[in-house]
Amino acid sequence: MLKKKLYGLLIGGTLMLCAGCSGDLLDIDNPNQVTIPTFWNKAEDAEAGINGCYSALYKEPTWMKWLSFRYDLTSDEGWSSSPWTELGDWTRFQYSNYNFYEGNNMHWEFFYMGIFRCNQVLKYVPDIEMDETEKSQILGQATFLRALWYFQINLLWEKGTLILEPVDAGYRPKDASEEEIWAQIETDLLCAADNLPEAWDTENVGRATQGAARALLGKAYMQQHRYAEAKEQFEWLIAREGTLYGLIDNWVDNFTDLNENNEEGIFEIQFDDTNKGGVGNDASMATGFQRTQFYAPSGIGWGDGKARRWLVDEFLKEKRLDGKNDIRLYNSILYHGFSQDFPDESRKYYNVEDADADAQWVNWGQNREDCYIRKYSTSYYRDFEDYFARNNYRIMRYADILLNYAECIVETGGSVTEAVQYVDKVRNRVGLANLADSQWASCLSSSEAFLKRLQMERTLELCFEGWRWADLKRWGLLDTQEGIDELKSRDADFENFTIGKHRRLPIPQTEIDMSEGQLTQNPEY
Repeated sequence: MLKKKLYGLLIGGTLMLCAGCSGDLLDIDNPNQVTIPTFWNKAEDAEAGINGCYSALYKEPTWMKWLSFRYDLTSDEGWSSSPWTELGDWTRFQYSNYNFYEGNNMHWEFFYMGIFRCNQVLKYVPDIEMDETEKSQILGQATFLRALWYFQINLLWEKGTLILEPVDAGYRPKDASEEEIWAQIETDLLCAADNLPEAWDTENVGRATQGAARALLGKAYMQQHRYAEAKEQFEWLIAREGTLYGLIDNWVDNFTDLNENNEEGIFEIQFDDTNKGGVGNDASMATGFQRTQFYAPSGIGWGDGKARRWLVDEFLKEKRLDGKNDIRLYNSILYHGFSQDFPDESRKYYNVEDADADAQWVNWGQNREDCYIRKYSTSYYRDFEDYFARNNYRIMRYADILLNYAECIVETGGSVTEAVQYVDKVRNRVGLANLADSQWASCLSSSEAFLKRLQMERTLELCFEGWRWADLKRWGLLDTQEGIDELKSRDADFENFTIGKHRRLPIPQTEIDMSEGQLTQNPEY
């Protein structure tokens, strides 16, 4: 499996080109130092290089930890109760220090580090004499991963600098527009789809596949409102339902380590708690999922990220066909009184045997708004959190694609009747009725009503999985006062939101300064 191959194979990701040094004392060759000419020579180097690209996913500014603060807590799904004021402010649209490392600079720095590693592979691997199929697959993985990083850059800053080859320390960033970056993402993902296999053997499970490339490309098209092209990409995956892809029976297994890399997982970060080292680039590099430590309640974790209560209330509006509450609520959010709503489910939460007792909420908060994010928690196998969770993070899964596809059908003039069947698949899996037989049946009366209901169906299925911010941007809710008022009704942090400004982050000031005028700041900052 890919996660087992990362240890000790990171050299390709750490080769750097240095510039700006002079002086005789510095002109000393180290015979043991790996250099560009001595490294990129054989198939093993190409494999180490692409593994170095994957290892960029095991860094704190990515989905390992801090990116969840940006996507989950800045959206209307969550909020930050962190005592670290500046960290919390970056989820409340209060950006005073444009160089705040954990909230801004760190993302920029490490995304471009990941891009740099991909660029090395794409530049040097083509000249290596090796099996051509293996070479093509390595290049396909590098273009997929580069596109994944540029996708995040467009979501966060809506512009950046477009770097397609390894650069040295003398490089000065310059403006690349959102449109230019989307175009490169499209080019990379089309290349990836042409070169990646539909599936890997057991030894390589976890690597990017053709389906992952097409799913991400479809999402990139959707963010540009190119729904017909997105629909075409998603159709490729849906045509393979029952063979490569599908919905697993037990919904919660999408978030544990008990059934990883199943037919619902389209692309997963292969987290593991075997390595308990730091976050450097050596063989002791940690590969654990750290978010769980920050979202678990105080005393068990840090309690820095919480769920908004409106989500709980929304889940409770509809019963399953068996008269019980939606099991997705139980497995997504911990809230005061949850055991009354789920009497058949375990009351144990980490080391707390009776998590519903009032006494247990003294340290967690007794405010109705104190709801904790349960999705991806490791309470099913341990009593306390730490920085080394072993459950994979599913960046894309099949349920998400079904809901995206339904949106594309309607946005391209298709009928609600055709689109609703894909939403019903997701609902039926957790025991809910078809929309036509539910209290929401009126949403089938028009395309507009259906798309509005689909917004809620997506958050109930996908809350705290990192896609809500992209959804809010695509739906235009961040661009009008009507949209902001809707979001404010669910999340008080949107009182601080300025239309035309806060849909994007400020470019780190250090990057602006370093660019010597070539990289410009985002509007209104």
